[in-house]
Amino acid sequence: MDSLSKGIVKAEVALKWDPNPAGAPDHDLDVVAGTFRADDPYGSPVYLVYFGSRSPDGTITLDRDSRDGRGLGFDEVMTLELDRLAPEYGRVVVGVLAQPQGGPVTLGEVVGKGVRVRTGYTVLATDDLSGVAPEATAATVCEFTRDAAGAWTFRMMVRGFEAVPGEFGRLMGGARP
Repeated sequence: MDSLSKGIVKAEVALKWDPNPAGAPDHDLDVVAGTFRADDPYGSPVYLVYFGSRSPDGTITLDRDSRDGRGLGFDEVMTLELDRLAPEYGRVVVGVLAQPQGGPVTLGEVVGKGVRVRTGYTVLATDDLSGVAPEATAATVCEFTRDAAGAWTFRMMVRGFEAVPGEFGRLMGGARP
C-alpha cells in the first residue's frame, strides 16, 4: 500500500508451474482478470484481460506469458494499476485457467503451481492452489474492491471451477459462496 488513504495503488499477480516431463504434452496456465462495474460488482465483467489482450485503458496488462511453464521464477505476471481505473469500476477479480492443449487438463494435473500477489515489494499473499479440487479447470485467486472513499482493498479468494475457457470469464465474478 502506498498510504492508508489510497489503499492499494498498483498490484502484481504472478503465476508459476513446473513444465511437464519431456515427451508429455505441455500444460498452459493463464492469468485472467475480470473488471466489474461499481454498480454491479457481481454481474458480468465489463472486460477480461488474458493472454494476447489488455484492458482498453491500459491499466491491466499481462507482462509475461508462458505456454509451458519453462523458465525461471514466475511464468505469467499481470500488473494491475488500480489507481488509474475509472471510478465506474469497483471490483477486479483475478483467476487462473488451465488451457487445454491437445486435450482437457485440470489444475490437479499441473505440478508445482503457485501464485503470488504483491504490491511493490510487499507480498500480500501466496498460495499453491492445493485447496482447489483436483478436477477444477480454473480458479479465482483474489479480488480487489474499491471502497466508498475510493481506496482499493485486497482479499484472497481461492475457489475452483469446472469450466471451459469461455465459461470461466462469466463465472469468476459471481457472488461469494
